[in-house]
Amino acid sequence: MKPGTKVVAWEMRAVGEPLVRTELQLRAPGPDEALVRVAGCGVCHTDLGFLFEGVPTRHPLPLVLGHEVAGVVEGVGENFAQLAGRPVIVPAVLPCGRCAQCVHGRGDICKAQVFPGNDDHGGFATHLVVPARGLCPVATGTGKEDLARLSVTADAVSTAFAAVRKSGLARGEFAVFVGGGGVGGFGVQIAAALGARVLVLDVDDERLALLAGHGASWTLNVRGLSPKDVRAKVRDLAKAEKLPAVEWRIFETSGTAEGQQAAFALLVHGATLGIVGFHPGDVSVRLSNLMAFAARAEGTWGCPPEWFPAVLELVEKRQVALEPFLEFFPLESVNDVLAKLQRHELRRRPVLIP
Repeated sequence: MKPGTKVVAWEMRAVGEPLVRTELQLRAPGPDEALVRVAGCGVCHTDLGFLFEGVPTRHPLPLVLGHEVAGVVEGVGENFAQLAGRPVIVPAVLPCGRCAQCVHGRGDICKAQVFPGNDDHGGFATHLVVPARGLCPVATGTGKEDLARLSVTADAVSTAFAAVRKSGLARGEFAVFVGGGGVGGFGVQIAAALGARVLVLDVDDERLALLAGHGASWTLNVRGLSPKDVRAKVRDLAKAEKLPAVEWRIFETSGTAEGQQAAFALLVHGATLGIVGFHPGDVSVRLSNLMAFAARAEGTWGCPPEWFPAVLELVEKRQVALEPFLEFFPLESVNDVLAKLQRHELRRRPVLIP
């Protein structure tokens, strides 16, 4: 298609209302932008936050949601001509690469960053225009089906990778994931690929069984348990398995109040708590535990584009499996998919195919 012509998209126009199918006149890409034909777009719980929970988007409504995009560059500005025709992953967070924060390695707090489906129109469409800087090319000749499955590396896989990498997790260390769906399921695999010993906590036996075959050394169903009970069970397991009693790497990937409270309760001396899941409400914890345990808590907002080749390498080497954790739907079913995801009726991460 020619840049600037109409594309089919599904717009969010109001909180709580179904997305509306529309035709948009996309701008032609500027010198530092690319027009990407979407091969697949993953659906994230952040999209649910925008649509159903009133989490504000930075771009005013109407807005096309969707930030887990893989596709083919069909138009590109003069400064990135080498990307023309290339299959690419579109990182969920695209820093400008030039500001003081980016220069010092903090692109995650770049004030000029672009988050598709938040700062600008996203991937619930046939095409989108994004900054070309930071796009991650994949092997030339990658088919549409392979590109569609790779869409989840734009956020779910890469954000898990960033959280694990920032934690300093190393071979033989103990990692606990609170929540095994979406980001958590991929994080479990990444931690296992690094040689860590991994425990995953969840309330879904089917999900736990899947992860037992994909990286988890141990699984524990914590349905109905208080944070205190969860802490006791995890400490009993660590003692029985002769795991270190200090410096645990704990990752909160459930995005629930219960999960965040349980993760905080797991702090031990020297622990690192990675906050990856998003919960829009308040959570009550005793913050002084960070001081008492000489522990640290760190949030993860996306993944630096320069780390994406390492993410793709894990996928290519089958150290991170995608297919068992994905389910594919036509883009036209987006409203049904979002509603089912909100009702917790989908067992796998949905990917929309235009």
